[in-house]
Order: sequence, then C-alpha cells, then structure tokens
Amino acid sequence: MGKYLVTGAAGFIGRSIAAELLSRGESVRGVDNFLTGKRANLIGLEAMEFVEGDLTDPEVCAKVCRGMEIVFHEAALASVPLSVDNPMATHLHCANATLNVLIAARDAGVRRVIYAGSSSAYGDTPTLPQREDTTPHPISPYAVAKLTGEHYLRVFARVYGLETVVLRYFNVFGPYQDAKSDYSGVLARFSKMMLAGEQPTINGDGEQSRDFTYIDNVVRGNLLAAAATAELVSGQVMNLATGTRITLNQTFEILKELTGFEGVPAFGPDRAGDIHDSLADIGLAKELMGYEPVIDFKEGLRRTVGWYKTLPAA
Repeated sequence: MGKYLVTGAAGFIGRSIAAELLSRGESVRGVDNFLTGKRANLIGLEAMEFVEGDLTDPEVCAKVCRGMEIVFHEAALASVPLSVDNPMATHLHCANATLNVLIAARDAGVRRVIYAGSSSAYGDTPTLPQREDTTPHPISPYAVAKLTGEHYLRVFARVYGLETVVLRYFNVFGPYQDAKSDYSGVLARFSKMMLAGEQPTINGDGEQSRDFTYIDNVVRGNLLAAAATAELVSGQVMNLATGTRITLNQTFEILKELTGFEGVPAFGPDRAGDIHDSLADIGLAKELMGYEPVIDFKEGLRRTVGWYKTLPAA
C-alpha cells in the first residue's frame, strides 16, 4: 500500500483526491493551513492523518513529507482576482510553498510529486485549443506564480531525479467548492446564488468561454498520474480538462433550468487578469497515461447543483 500526502487537503480539489484515495484503502496524510480550506471539508476523512500547518514553513514541509511515497500538491491561493489584489501573498503560497515542498520531498526520498498546474499559464493565447508546447504568456500574478512552480518541478526532475508531473487544470468545479468567497469559481457562485433566487453578475459580455472540468475528471487524472510509468510522465506537463468549451451565457441558461431561477443576469466590467477563452488539447494526457474525461459538463453541473441543494441556506 502506497503512502500518499495531499497538500491543501481541506480544500476543494485536495479533499476530493484524499476521499478517493481513502475509499481505495490507501494510507493518506493531509496538510492544510485553513487559509482557504474549510474544517468542514475534513468530515468523512477521519481515516486520514491530518496535520495543520503552513507550507511556507520548511519545517512543516519536512514533517509532512517524511515517510511518503507520492505527493499530490494541491495547496495554493487559487484565485486570479485575489492575486491581482495581493500578488505577494499569492507568490508566497504558490511559488515559495511549492519550492519548499519539492526540497522536502527530495530530502525525504519521496518518489513522485504531482502538481496542480493551471491553464492560466497560457494567458490570452489566440490559438485554440491550447497545447502544452504553446509558449506560456501569463497575464496575472497567479498565473506567474503557478508557472514558476511548473519550472521548479521540471528542474527537480532533471537535476535531482525526483519524479514530477504537472497537470494543468482547466476551470475545475464540483461539490465542496466554496461558493461564499468573492474569489470563488464562477460556477460555484452562480449555482449558490441562483438557487437562492439572487441575480448573478457576469463580468464582460458573457461570450467568454471556458473548458469547465468536473472534479471527478481531475481526481481520475491525478490517480492516473500517480500510477503511470515514470519513463512516460516524469518531467511532463499535461492538460487536464474535457477538450470542450462553453460560454458563460450558455452556462447561465443551463443553470436556469437546473436551479429554477427565473431572472436574467447582470453584466459587469471585465475582471483584470482574466483570459477570454480557454480550450484544452487533452491528447498528451491520453497518450501518456490513458486519460479521458468521464463526466461531461452538463452532467457535472447537474451533480454540482444537486450537492449545493443539500447545503443549508446562508
């Protein structure tokens, strides 16, 4: 049985990966500082060894990496608008924390580190779909910080022989995503607001498009990355998405059906640092580790809205 560390285990994606590992009977350790993670997300994960700590502290990183075989590094301040407001905090909790994790993993003899990369690294590239060999053009501090982490992973694979895999996520959504924060993902906020009969605001004209990716696809991709042959995946960067895109206006119409919302959206100014369109080429992940999305957008959105319906009104 492998020993797995999940950073950001009280967050949306980290919690989901940890839950799947535990369901398979794996030995799991989680770490979170609760800066954005929620203690309530740990309910149901009692079989996981949990450490409260901050990855900006090298001693915490050394402690949690000790005895681990594989690290899923999901912890980050994952928000473009937040990074625009506070670029230093974003760099600290994304780039610096990632370097600390890599050093600790190397020193502890960890075999593989799998990193939550971001499609924001591509920036506003005019060419779609976005391929891993496209030159990155980040347009937000968050994108720069996440791309910095990617470079560190490549270097640690090349210089130190640590197996590393970068998975570039595209707009992940699903149960356990925080819908209350101003910095939350658009689908989380819209779902919660429309269920409550509140008017959501679309930034821009609503014709911007996203390759929205349901959480189950991301969890599956991470587990494939953990099991894949090192010769195929170590040092690689792979998109993790669906290979399809939908506009925010189209998304709003689907959410109206799912939530029973009867109003219309408000429209606001474009947000600084936001790209206009994203669409992933997922061919490399399929070739190297057999990845294919298992849940499409509409089904994922139906499951997500169903989960938010179970939450108490707030």
